[in-house]
Amino acid sequence: MNKIVGRQELPLREEQRQPEVHPVILCGGSGKRLWPVSRQDCPKQFQRLSSDKSLLQETVLRAQHALGLGAPIILCNAEHRYMVRDHLEEIGVEPAAVVCEPLPRNTAPALAAAASLLHERNPAALMLAMPADHHIGDAQAFAATFGKARAAAEAGMLVTFGIRPDRPETGYGYIEQGEALGELAEASRVARFVEKPARHEAEQLLAEGRYLWNSGIFLLPVDAFLEELQHYAPECRTACAKALAEAIVEGDTLRLDAEAFAEAPDVSVDVAVMERTGRAAVVPAEMGWSDIGTWPALRDLRAGDSDGNVLDGNTVTQDVSNCYIKANGRLIAAVGLKDLVIVDTEDAVLISSAEQTVSMDRLVGRLRKDGHRAADQHALVQRPWGHYQTVESGERFQVKHILVKPGEKLSLQMHHHRAEHWIVVSGTGRITRDEETMLLHENQSIHIPLGASHSLENPGKIPLHLIEVQVGAYLGEDDIVRFEDRYGRS
Repeated sequence: MNKIVGRQELPLREEQRQPEVHPVILCGGSGKRLWPVSRQDCPKQFQRLSSDKSLLQETVLRAQHALGLGAPIILCNAEHRYMVRDHLEEIGVEPAAVVCEPLPRNTAPALAAAASLLHERNPAALMLAMPADHHIGDAQAFAATFGKARAAAEAGMLVTFGIRPDRPETGYGYIEQGEALGELAEASRVARFVEKPARHEAEQLLAEGRYLWNSGIFLLPVDAFLEELQHYAPECRTACAKALAEAIVEGDTLRLDAEAFAEAPDVSVDVAVMERTGRAAVVPAEMGWSDIGTWPALRDLRAGDSDGNVLDGNTVTQDVSNCYIKANGRLIAAVGLKDLVIVDTEDAVLISSAEQTVSMDRLVGRLRKDGHRAADQHALVQRPWGHYQTVESGERFQVKHILVKPGEKLSLQMHHHRAEHWIVVSGTGRITRDEETMLLHENQSIHIPLGASHSLENPGKIPLHLIEVQVGAYLGEDDIVRFEDRYGRS
């Protein structure tokens, strides 16, 4: 682990320095709008909502298969970098770089960091910036739109993809198309951006016919974007350049300097640049796009039954219409319902009118205020080394199922308030307890006394499963003192 000394050390693999267009995937987000399936510890870009692949995987594969682009640059929250790795490894993709943001700072600083990273290798490059949590149903139309946008971007324009609206949507921003850009294949200048409108204004914009939904997808010439950023938001470019210069490099993972990145304004790229520059262009698109921003939006991606219901999992309905019901193993039986969303997870159930699901952020805020763990964490908690899930808990005890991935290791740690008992269910564990180290196999166990330093490692080639029984006066996750940790958490 080392700090960058000179910009020549930025972690782009050699074979990824030449392509003209680089996919840049924006993989931040706190996961509030599709609660309880999407939560802060595992937001919707990591969920499998529209297919057997996560939205992140779909986005990466779309850039490769539909457009023929190379390895992506992924921008993500630092705590999600291991999930990014797992999801890319699952589909056989090696990223060009994973850029970790130490704190949330919106899309302008994220794209400033990505553009600066690319500029050091090829100032003439284009970057295709895409949110990791959107759905695009028509890959061929997406490729055709990209081709039109590329012509405008190569002419020096900052291009955004505008979606032709089919309803007076109040949940999206709008872009007014201005004058056509000569022979640049349907691209036009951006006349203005419109924030999320009220219903009557949205109806008027739809009727006028020259307004498009703002998709948040951009094709940007790196050098032109940085020039406009320097002109309209110089503090953003300066802070991100400094965060990049002081970044910590671990292989092809780049952790931006927290102190420098905190100086960047929390602002979208629309507000920082696109609404102010004279180089903004828009290309209209009809490609089956959705930002999947609400549960009804997810329902609309699938064909309903004869009553307009979309039912997922073990469900039985009677006199139910226009509902989205998602079961999680146990049976959901519904009678006499209309226009509702019902989503069941292991530790929480959402019941809402379809109309009110736009207010999910306020509900999650209420849950946080009231101290509900389920506001931000799933029952199955992802960790860099694997995951754990609480099976049972009560006064002074807690039982967990722990999975450790092959080759991974938990930190060397100790607890002030609890003792633990580990039972290996399958696989092999290498256990360190104070000064002794031993191997445990299936159906073997070990006791970890209160105050003992200990660690757990999987030296094998298959996952290690074990049951952990905790006993003590306090069983919170913050009762951990880490001495050594390969994931930088000590």
